[in-house]
Amino acid sequence: MDVKVFQTFLEVAKEKHFGRASENLYITQAAVSARIKQLEEYFDTRLFTRHRNNIQLTSAGQRLVGYAEVMVSTLKQATFDLSLESNKALQLTLGGTPNIWDAYLQNGLSVVTDSLTGYGFVAESLGREQLNRKLLERTLDVAFSFDPFKVEEFKSHQIAELSLVLVSTEPNNIESAFNSKYVYVDWGTQFAFEHADRHPNIPAPYLRTSTGRIALDFVLEKGGCAYLPASLVEPFIESEQLFRVEGADEWARPLYISYRKNSTSLEAILQVESLINTVKPTTSFVVQQAGESVE
Repeated sequence: MDVKVFQTFLEVAKEKHFGRASENLYITQAAVSARIKQLEEYFDTRLFTRHRNNIQLTSAGQRLVGYAEVMVSTLKQATFDLSLESNKALQLTLGGTPNIWDAYLQNGLSVVTDSLTGYGFVAESLGREQLNRKLLERTLDVAFSFDPFKVEEFKSHQIAELSLVLVSTEPNNIESAFNSKYVYVDWGTQFAFEHADRHPNIPAPYLRTSTGRIALDFVLEKGGCAYLPASLVEPFIESEQLFRVEGADEWARPLYISYRKNSTSLEAILQVESLINTVKPTTSFVVQQAGESVE
């Protein structure tokens, strides 16, 4: 079934008028009618009720709208992706959790794009489950996460280590820091287990978030404390907007790279892995500027 038929169906459903739909699509009204008839014959059901100029979707037509929108949008996305790739020798899609982009991958992406000419890249910030699904669906080439993916088709191993520090907006110590607006940041499943062991009797967090940037912005505005990457908070410690909590040890979190063992882009993936291995977590340019703005 030609996707243009579904585009026509959606246009008629929106306009509720065959003439306006034909004008919007730059085709004849007869062509619009023919495409709708083709759909109705294919599904063996009526999609519209027609009473002169009053055109309404039937219940079957209403159910078809969602499917038609998915088909049309999927084709548009595929067309866009392939048009990007046609202008490049190779294209890679890199994905990571929001926290990894904040603390590590932003600089890594800069290194990779500077070093590999002739490549096109897509960068996506996704949750762990989305990363896993997209790797399985082959719509993602490389994933970075705090926990490895235990899937037979994947190669998943540690590529780096991130150092977390407990910081507060006021000079503080480990005994009292958690009593005032503690922001819990999700640094992965293993972090949650270790956190419960390290701090078993602290009050419930004032705020929970999945990204270090949200925690950083909130703490800077409202006060409080949070475990954040040393690279992310360094400029704010230097400007004395934040302070390391006394008695709180740095907390090393492993970073994992994952990709399909039989990926058709394996050679390029290994080049990216080699480059990422040389990257040290550094504060993004925007955050660096924010930390220096008060000096």
